Amino acid sequence: MKLASLKSHGRDGTLVIVDRDLKTAFPALESGFATLQSVLENWEDAAPALETTYRALNQRDLDALPLKLDELASPLPRSYQWLDGSAYLSHVERVRKARGAPMPPSLYTDPLMYQGGSAAFLGPRDPIRLRDESWGLDFEAEIAVITDDVPMGVTAEEAASHIKLLMLVNDISLRNLIPQELAKGFGFLHGKPGPVFSPVAVTPGELGDAWDGGKINLPLLTYRNGTLVGQPEAGQGMQFDFPALIAHAAKTRPLPAGTIVGSGTVSNQDVGRGYSCIVEKRVLEQIELGEARTPYLRYGETVRIEMLDRNGRSVFGAIEQQVLPS
Repeated sequence: MKLASLKSHGRDGTLVIVDRDLKTAFPALESGFATLQSVLENWEDAAPALETTYRALNQRDLDALPLKLDELASPLPRSYQWLDGSAYLSHVERVRKARGAPMPPSLYTDPLMYQGGSAAFLGPRDPIRLRDESWGLDFEAEIAVITDDVPMGVTAEEAASHIKLLMLVNDISLRNLIPQELAKGFGFLHGKPGPVFSPVAVTPGELGDAWDGGKINLPLLTYRNGTLVGQPEAGQGMQFDFPALIAHAAKTRPLPAGTIVGSGTVSNQDVGRGYSCIVEKRVLEQIELGEARTPYLRYGETVRIEMLDRNGRSVFGAIEQQVLPS
């Protein structure tokens, strides 16, 4: 099943069911649910009804409307909680090397995670508004899951059943603001202005055998100005899978339905598969050339993040954004 939210009708959008080919949409209200948040809070009742409509939509049995991607908000236009991990240790190693920070041994056994702003997300085709190019705008291509209600103290084995939907993410970072924030010893604020999610969220079953219950075994494609810059395998090098990340997040508190948990930047040890964020490229240049030469994003540039299934079909639709002055 594939779900999206139109920007119309308030801050939580209008939920629509999207066909497998991302061509048409049908109002979920016909099945009794107006928003994705209401679906997540009533998953056991909502999912069967929406699945029935989804099957009919794919069989062309409904009077559906064309899907217009520029009219979409984030699948969850706002969320009670956005928690982003850093599960790909090759990314952690490279980013920490860029700012001269060593790798604590605990990072190999205990997930790294931060809580970001979630009051309002940009839509997947909305521009990235940047006040100052000197802040070092970077994209970070990731995967995220959305949960139902997760009890405090859940184990990783138990957490797997709470994964209801998956999305792609651009976790926007302002690299030149982050070091001074972290030097205060209290975490991100200005350096992480907010993530952007894919046009649709999909149930794990849509991925077939590419979903192994904890991670997606497909490449994640990132383009800068139309040029492919990275295609790392999302199933490789993920030290902590999504059930482990959820269990970590729920160690001391329950997670409300609609919590979004991110994987962190998808990264492989094999640098031949490119990169999912600019800072990784810059670190490699520092090592090989003695200086970072690839600039961060500037006004007018574009970013595209997408994942294709094994038949070459877009799974989530593409995040496509242009950088514009604020």
